Amino acid sequence: MTTARSSDGFSPARRVGRAVGHALHRPFTGTAKGIRRATNAHGAGESGLGKLIELHAVNSAGDVMITVALASTVFFSVPTDQARGRVALYLLVTMAPFALLAPVIGPLLDRLPHGRRAAMAAAMLARVALALVMSGAVATGGLELYPAALGVLVASKAYGVVRSAVVPRLLPPRFSLVKANSRVTLGGLLATGVGAMIGAGLHRIGSAWPLYGASAVFLFGAFLAFTLPRKVDSAKGEGRARLMEEADGRKPSLRTVGPSVLNGLVANSALRSLSGFLIFFLAFLLREHPMAGQNAAVSLAIVGVAAGGGNAVGTAVGALLRSRGPEIMIATLLGVALGTAVLTAVFFTSVLVTLLATVAGFAQALAKLSLDAMIQRDVPETVRTSAFARSETVLQLAWVVGGAIAMVLPLNGVLGASVGAALVATGAITTVRGLLTAARRGSPHPRVA
Repeated sequence: MTTARSSDGFSPARRVGRAVGHALHRPFTGTAKGIRRATNAHGAGESGLGKLIELHAVNSAGDVMITVALASTVFFSVPTDQARGRVALYLLVTMAPFALLAPVIGPLLDRLPHGRRAAMAAAMLARVALALVMSGAVATGGLELYPAALGVLVASKAYGVVRSAVVPRLLPPRFSLVKANSRVTLGGLLATGVGAMIGAGLHRIGSAWPLYGASAVFLFGAFLAFTLPRKVDSAKGEGRARLMEEADGRKPSLRTVGPSVLNGLVANSALRSLSGFLIFFLAFLLREHPMAGQNAAVSLAIVGVAAGGGNAVGTAVGALLRSRGPEIMIATLLGVALGTAVLTAVFFTSVLVTLLATVAGFAQALAKLSLDAMIQRDVPETVRTSAFARSETVLQLAWVVGGAIAMVLPLNGVLGASVGAALVATGAITTVRGLLTAARRGSPHPRVA
């Protein structure tokens, strides 16, 4: 008995199988091609920036999977007092190393200008191993989680510092550094959303599964790091930035490029500390006192989506705006954040808490891009890369300090909003006048397009 064949030589059953295979395959290949077109648009594919965007997306997805695994351990699996103690211990363990790493990571990576791809791959592989270590302890929440979590944080920070150093080497023609950074950040934000959903799905299988997923993602990221162009390992024309000028006065420093960069860094530190404060304070406040008609998980999700949405919008706005007047932009953002925090403290409602989270995310993102613009404009090219590395480390420390302050406060919403307003006010009082004065005087350095 012979099997009927069509004119193309295949049996009907085989043709159906091929059609089904194509139908199942097309959504994945189509999505992948669409992502590749987006990341490689406007010359980013030719310059290599597209590959960095994809690498950062993988990094962000892996980080959020670890966050999902830890959040379930420290927030919802134990009583509130015990959870606060664990998070406080985590922040305490985190603060001390970053206080030491602030002056160490930047100079160390300055000395590895020819191994940036290897450094990023090493940061990925370190998190592969650490996530696997954590997977054995995440169910019990034992103290061995914290050294491993600290290692993940340090590796993530090291990757971020190297990434900042790589971006200037991959700029497409007529691309500003602000626009390039915003494209990379947007890719990471989108991947964070996808990674969070995947991590939540894996968590339904078991508490360790998001960490298994993170390990696989970071392993893929280690491979992607070596697909970056070789020019990212070039150190041609670069030097090391210093917060203080050398004794002989010949080495430029951040203090020698005018007040804008330092004032902008202080202002960003205030906004970043507000972000760290709100994350930890609201996590515990809404667990004990959810929004009206909602449970703790939904309340946290609402605030989290609001903050993430604000951050994404701020990054998108930064990609559209030209990098003129960054001092005025930062001063304006400080004023808006301060006003929102004061309003929340006076008329404390769920709507205002959500609005404050949104404004904090928006202000943090757009102020950081404005700081990038000032570094690009005012810091000499020979030390610009290192200046980005140091600013990133200072901002991370500010975030940790904000979280630590949240740990010692009672769960009182009005008090928390008042403290948040005080954090922003401290930065505003210190920097707004200097920023506006610098904006009126103008910068002696040419703006880079």
